[in-house]
Amino acid sequence: EMGEKLNYIVADISQADFGRKEFFMAENELPGFLALRKKFGPSKPLKGAIIAGCLYMSLESAVLFDTL
Repeated sequence: EMGEKLNYIVADISQADFGRKEFFMAENELPGFLALRKKFGPSKPLKGAIIAGCLYMSLESAVLFDTL
């Protein structure tokens, strides 16, 4: 399942580097998420969990999704 190739439609791939830099800046502004990753990341306590939510898409939301 995770090994399958995923297809994406991206509006402007030339913006990927900019988005990645913005994401890393947001990560550094959210030390709580970084601490959670460090503490729980290797054990993957939420592996297999189905998590649903309704959030505005923001850099902070992206960091949350990446942490989960």
